[in-house]
Amino acid sequence: MSPQVYSEPPDGGWGWAITLACFMQSVLVFGVTRLLGIFFVEFMAYFDEPSSATSWISSIALATMMVTSPLAGALATQYGERPVAIAGGLLSGLGYFLASFATNLAQLYIFIGMFTGIGGTFALWPSLALLSRYFERRRPLATSLALSGAGVASLALSPLFQFLVDLYGWRGALLLVSGMVFHLLPCGALLRPLALPEDDALAAPPEQAVSWRHRLSSLFGLSLLRHRGFMTYTCCGVLNAAGFFVPLVHLVPHARELDFDEYQAAFLASAVGVADIGGRVACTWLVTCGPLRLCHHLTLWSFLTGVSVLAVPLGRSYGAVLAISACYGFLAGAVLPLRVSTLVEIVGPARIMGAIGLINLMESVGALSGPPLSGWIRDVSGSYKASFLAGGCFLVAGSLGLLLLPGYFSLQTPRPPKQNQEGSKPEDPWNPSQQNGVCLA
Repeated sequence: MSPQVYSEPPDGGWGWAITLACFMQSVLVFGVTRLLGIFFVEFMAYFDEPSSATSWISSIALATMMVTSPLAGALATQYGERPVAIAGGLLSGLGYFLASFATNLAQLYIFIGMFTGIGGTFALWPSLALLSRYFERRRPLATSLALSGAGVASLALSPLFQFLVDLYGWRGALLLVSGMVFHLLPCGALLRPLALPEDDALAAPPEQAVSWRHRLSSLFGLSLLRHRGFMTYTCCGVLNAAGFFVPLVHLVPHARELDFDEYQAAFLASAVGVADIGGRVACTWLVTCGPLRLCHHLTLWSFLTGVSVLAVPLGRSYGAVLAISACYGFLAGAVLPLRVSTLVEIVGPARIMGAIGLINLMESVGALSGPPLSGWIRDVSGSYKASFLAGGCFLVAGSLGLLLLPGYFSLQTPRPPKQNQEGSKPEDPWNPSQQNGVCLA
């Protein structure tokens, strides 16, 4: 399908259909991945494995989702977002289907970890990149709405998944989950590409079109590795990823360890989901009406998310744990849409596909190491308290690292990259090396 040409992002129109598609993809990718903790207790009992071993399932899924993001971006650049998203939905649904027949944890590592990880990134990340190109002024709103699906899933699907596990066992529950996840296919069919003027500004001159090095760099966005703002942002993202997923993986097992029943533990995930939606709404309102820039909001919300994770071990009663979980969900709900919107602000819409792929690849280091590290800490210490303390410290460190972004303390949002003259490199206010020797940091 040939892309429709726009002189500027339409800030609406078919973009709202893509927002709906991204919302459903968020439900079926992030939402379902968040709720894997409900199955972990069953996996530990059925396979007689420790927490650190079962934690690898979600860690492999998250890390695979991040590691394969550059490949998803390159394929979407070459063949379009629609076929890549449809293929991802097929692979993700197949992963949960095959996982229902698993006979050991290694097979779950492959089917849930790798199949759904690759399928999820193929389905979701090209869609989010396309969504960012459809919106400019309303981009924070559209991104928040699209990614609120994870919170809705935590609210609606957490009790449902526990009910399915009780009624059909974990195998039957995974089989039914696969049927839900196959709905990623029609979501991918809604994606419609568009072309913007800055695409031509970043295109290769004709004499470079045959260069395989330039082609490789263009497909994977490798020029961003020399971009100071992007690399600073990525390093902070690695630290954030190491701590961000710890509550999502270990909150339900932690609640069971505190002698709460399975439905009370599952309801904690629902509370996180409800608060997640509230956090996205509050964040969107603050971004649109306040004087602070996106990177300032991201620093504040990430820091407070880390503090909420540090507070999890303080909960003794069910009411206290529920309140802390809701606080975490409210704060964490704003982080992901802010990260996507801030990334677009740093690199510009034309380079967002490659930027998402590269940053997810590097953040996979944190996502892969965080939950297993916290699971190992639990096995050594005998409780999840130290695990949450470690996760919170990673989040606080990552949020404070954002202070090193070029031009961070300016209240004026840098303009997007522009082409100085024909054939020259795009001028980038986020990269001080291109600012005539003037450092913005």
